[in-house]
Amino acid sequence: MTQIDILLPPYVRLAVSPLSWANDVLEDLGEDIPLETCLRDAADAGYHGVELGGKFPRDANTLSPLLASHGLALASGWHSGKLAEHGVGEEMEAVASHAGLLHAMDCKVMVYGEVAMMTPGSPLDVPMSKRVIMPKADMAAYAARLTEFAKRLAEEYDLKLAYHHHLMMVAETFDEISGIFDKVGPETGLLLDTGHAVAAGFDYVRLIERFGDRINHIHLKDIRRPVLQEVRTGDLSFNAGVRRGVFTVPGDGIVDFFPIARFVRDQGYGGWLVVEAEQDPAVAPPRLAVARAFEHMCDVFADRPDA
Repeated sequence: MTQIDILLPPYVRLAVSPLSWANDVLEDLGEDIPLETCLRDAADAGYHGVELGGKFPRDANTLSPLLASHGLALASGWHSGKLAEHGVGEEMEAVASHAGLLHAMDCKVMVYGEVAMMTPGSPLDVPMSKRVIMPKADMAAYAARLTEFAKRLAEEYDLKLAYHHHLMMVAETFDEISGIFDKVGPETGLLLDTGHAVAAGFDYVRLIERFGDRINHIHLKDIRRPVLQEVRTGDLSFNAGVRRGVFTVPGDGIVDFFPIARFVRDQGYGGWLVVEAEQDPAVAPPRLAVARAFEHMCDVFADRPDA
């Protein structure tokens, strides 16, 4: 039993995203780092699992023994959904292979990111002020499709949908997230991302207070305030922010993670906590970064605020 096993409540595990090693959108970031390095570093740092990344095999018969050889589990994986424009049937066809893999790997949740209604071309390269915003009149129908999709995901793959609020997407602000989650059915779960909340201009604790019973997956991301200010005042793009280092791992930025520990303990959260930071591995060496993040989360759950 490791230190984090002692500190975390039962049914809560700590994972790390492969984004610290390689970026799935900005493919030049970490393109030379093999998957084996990512898995070895994650296991050596003490993590229980990893999320799916672009370099991972998409066959359970290959992926399962690979992760097992490092003592790691698969926490979840991102699906780029288009329910803002597509019907539920079309989306079920699009997700089939991915959801089947997650089910075969014994995952309990699937991360859903809404990529429809984004600026044409390269949406993460446009200024952040150019984000496309869903009309309020369309919210109810969108929420209905999300609910039906979540129901079918559970019925057909035994997976809970974890909706990822995200910069530059349909649900960026607190009001937009609330506009969706005030309308969706209980089948639709919420992914709480600490970094995306802060970067969108609100305290993530508001999501805990309002939708704590919906939260079924958590991304632990930190923010470098000076870089965020550069991005916002300069109206830079999301990808420009990533390249400049706006995101970092817990303990390196301005985000307070102690409310996460209180939420996990007080409200009985049972699921994955995932350390995540889209960074340039040439600037922020991944092995050192994720090891620091692991120790920081140990300090958080040990109630050592000055550590």
